Amino acid sequence: MLKIRYDKARFLLSAHTIAQFPEDDGIEVAFAGRSNVGKSSAINAITGNHRLARTSKTPGRTRQLNFFEFEPHIRMVDLPGYGYARVSAKMKQHWGNTLTGYFEGRRSLTGLMLIMDIRHPLTAFDEQVLDWCQAAGMRVHILLNKADKLSRVTGLTVLQTVRNQFAEKQVTVQLFSAMKQTGVDEARQVLNDWFEQKKANHGLTTGD
Repeated sequence: MLKIRYDKARFLLSAHTIAQFPEDDGIEVAFAGRSNVGKSSAINAITGNHRLARTSKTPGRTRQLNFFEFEPHIRMVDLPGYGYARVSAKMKQHWGNTLTGYFEGRRSLTGLMLIMDIRHPLTAFDEQVLDWCQAAGMRVHILLNKADKLSRVTGLTVLQTVRNQFAEKQVTVQLFSAMKQTGVDEARQVLNDWFEQKKANHGLTTGD
């Protein structure tokens, strides 16, 4: 059984273009989310390192693909956030082209963690990312972040609504709160399962 030491995650590199990506080998999981949903905070909660992904009061500060490594050949990727980022239309088009190339051509990519604000799930950006993943036949796990902002009953209602929408697709959903550490173990278990399945299917030699 593959058990990842999430607290051992380290920054590997930032890439502005596809040519700057690291070697396309091993296993990789991407994290995406519209600006202001707490994507960086979710990454930090899962890794237990609150300085790993940069958080900011200014939404949209992640402007490159940031690669982190848990151990050799096992990585996660923090993708640029969309929505409130004050960048030019040309830059947004560049991001779109780069992300499309990433989703369609990255062989080591095994799944996507899509972070949403539970109070505003399934935005236009979320739908676009889900379309990319569906076209690539890739699994998606949705973290409904900021669950602490809603009552338990309301949160469970939103969870069920989103789950129903993806009942027949490769999409799973959970409640999450980076602030309260809610759902961290569940998210880690999903990652463990994805890494383990990819390793078994491709005979990868990663650490146990």
